[in-house]
Amino acid sequence: MHKWLKTGCALASPLAVRLIHSPVAVMTAAILLGSMTLAQSAPGSQEVSADELARRVVANELKFQDEDHAQWAYRQEKEEAGKKQTKRTIETKDGDLSRLLAINDHPLTAKQLQKENQRIQELVSNPTEQRRLQRARNTETEQGRRLFKMLADAFVYSYAGREGGLIKLSFRPNPNFQPPSLEARVFHDMEGELWVDAKQERLAAMNGRLTGDVKFGGGLLGHLNKGGHFEVRQEEVAAGHWEMAAMAVDMKGKALFFKTINVQQTETRNDFQRVADDLTLTQAADILSGQIVVAENH
Repeated sequence: MHKWLKTGCALASPLAVRLIHSPVAVMTAAILLGSMTLAQSAPGSQEVSADELARRVVANELKFQDEDHAQWAYRQEKEEAGKKQTKRTIETKDGDLSRLLAINDHPLTAKQLQKENQRIQELVSNPTEQRRLQRARNTETEQGRRLFKMLADAFVYSYAGREGGLIKLSFRPNPNFQPPSLEARVFHDMEGELWVDAKQERLAAMNGRLTGDVKFGGGLLGHLNKGGHFEVRQEEVAAGHWEMAAMAVDMKGKALFFKTINVQQTETRNDFQRVADDLTLTQAADILSGQIVVAENH
């Protein structure tokens, strides 16, 4: 289930953690919500403050994260450091399974295909590795939820218009917010906009940018440069089911021991198809292998 929290935790977490341990590998799914603002009414809507609307969206995203257990198969295109990978991913009750389909829009060679088949088979037949991957995903998810709840006080929101069925909110750092963790420092220097589906009060899109250099450990652990930005979009793939559809990140800075950070990453997901809730990794591997055969026959 690739909800925003599960996609890779909140944006701040990998940025801060990887500054200390390794080069940044920013995941998408950036969910930064919440506000402490004076009441303002939405143009053309019922009387509700911008902060109240944001908090409703936070509550809805968390609610559906807990209750929506639908699983999906989808096509993913991810480009980072000049390398583009196309994959097919299937969500299962035991975790997600992906198969590499193409590199820089070129189909896999026979050798690459053999290596990919071997990787998948080893994962499917190795319960220990499956448990390790599941623990890593659970850690990311819980870390994202903690940041998500904490960020309810991180921003000040205001209404910025309406576009069709979407309400646009702008946000800026709450001057009264004291970041309690390394991860939270990122959001103390970020502003941007988000779009809310007016009918369902779900998060449709968001963008943010750093208004100043973000220093970790007074700069000793590294920093992110002013002007770094991200965009993320979520869409309703079926009635009541929302999934991340696109993400773009551009961040630069310095990490521990003067390692340069230069993250330019884009990702799109499409062709969502519902799969069985009790699907296993083995069954997912069979489905993915079948898709490869069909592609080769054509």
